[in-house]
Amino acid sequence: MRALLLDVGNTRIKWGVGDETGIHRTGHITQATLKEKGLGVLTSRLPHDVDAVIASNVAGPTFATRLAGVIGAHCGRDVRFAASTRTACGITNGYRQPRRLGVDRWVALIGAWAELERACLVVDAGTAVTIDALDDDGQHLGGQILPGIALMASSLADDTAQIPPTKPVKTELLTGENLFAKNTRTAVQSGALGAVTGAVEIAIRTLRSSAYDAELVLTGGDASRILGALDAEPLHRPNLVLQGLWRLLETDPPRTP
Repeated sequence: MRALLLDVGNTRIKWGVGDETGIHRTGHITQATLKEKGLGVLTSRLPHDVDAVIASNVAGPTFATRLAGVIGAHCGRDVRFAASTRTACGITNGYRQPRRLGVDRWVALIGAWAELERACLVVDAGTAVTIDALDDDGQHLGGQILPGIALMASSLADDTAQIPPTKPVKTELLTGENLFAKNTRTAVQSGALGAVTGAVEIAIRTLRSSAYDAELVLTGGDASRILGALDAEPLHRPNLVLQGLWRLLETDPPRTP
């Protein structure tokens, strides 16, 4: 089986081609580019010859309908949209109403469990930062959501009179003594980075103090920016959601007509 895997986020879309040997031909495009140029710029980068298409979508139902139309025309395949369920692929959803758990979080947990099959903390650092814990039995213990680094910085610029907009800076500029910035822009970036890394450090420490030998798994667009600021050494898995989508297809393959 050869499948097109789509991770549709609020800021960008990632894709890859999955088969029995792994995930290949990965790429990404921003939602801003699609808004400016149309979905054709996405399909021009995607393969035609796939047996299945599966997507994790958090960009809303209207976008899902548009995406299904253009991908269907491009590949000749229906798009299967992943959904958060009570159980899947060896893990159990911790939410009382399983579908209320963001599908990107759910699929990332599936990807992590498929690789590790033991307790782990999954951190997806994107527009928002999500932190979710699994125990050694694959039970989802719950999670946290906080604004991402860029979102924290922009909210300060939007809602205060004297804090200017900031652009991302290199992580190494925000470590050691450089943590204490000497200008407002860098102070905002340092504070946002500290808020995210502090939340992650507290979460993994708490999980490990509960007698779990938990692995920290990091994914998302800002993952590379916070790697160097963490005391804990995480597994960096940029394609974790794609890995989870592939696992879903492995356990529930498309039916042959």
